[in-house]
Amino acid sequence: QVQLVESGGGSVRAGGSLTLSCTASEYLYKRSCMAWFRQAPGKEREGVVTIDRAGSTSYADSVKGRFTISKDNARNTLYLQMNSLKEEDTALYYCAARLWAGCQLTLPSEYNFWGQGTQVTVSS
Repeated sequence: QVQLVESGGGSVRAGGSLTLSCTASEYLYKRSCMAWFRQAPGKEREGVVTIDRAGSTSYADSVKGRFTISKDNARNTLYLQMNSLKEEDTALYYCAARLWAGCQLTLPSEYNFWGQGTQVTVSS
């Protein structure tokens, strides 16, 4: 059973914007810390932002002020609005869920469920 489905990746020029979406099963959405991670070629997976069930967020320093996470509870959907994109934002972006636990930005191994990933490519 597919639990997390991402969409919205693509190619954009530096300085541009993209919005990623992640639709979760209702069971997972209502009981999990939700997060976005990314992984660039040859690099480890890194946390981008987390949002807990109460709506509290935690951003990586590299994206603060440029990326915004939000939730649509009626649609069980998580969004990542990415503005002022840089070449170094190029990566495969993953939606993740940590069931019945608090949020942890720095430990992807703590997340139980993962989407398939969506590619974001930023060019100069």
